[in-house]
Amino acid sequence: MSSSARVVRSLAPSDGHVLREIPLPPYVTGEDAQFAVRAVVVHAPRRWSGGTICRNDASPHPCRLHRWGRRVLALRGLPPAEIDALIERGDPAAEPRPPRPGA
Repeated sequence: MSSSARVVRSLAPSDGHVLREIPLPPYVTGEDAQFAVRAVVVHAPRRWSGGTICRNDASPHPCRLHRWGRRVLALRGLPPAEIDALIERGDPAAEPRPPRPGA
């Protein structure tokens, strides 16, 4: 067995548990915020016959990248309503507003 196969096995447990959350950056830069906008827009919810899924990879919504993007944007100072508006707009290149002082 190759060492890469062992790494893959450790990241995808066979007991069905969800993979761990993606770590947040130590501080949120403008580039992090832009990646987060892309994550929440590309991994937006989509209604399906079995429930709500991720539009990008069909995993249950919210997927890991969508959750990460929302957390990063919240750390940047965006309230949930503004994050929802970015998702509704559907533009992965949209500029999030500048951070609020003290946020």
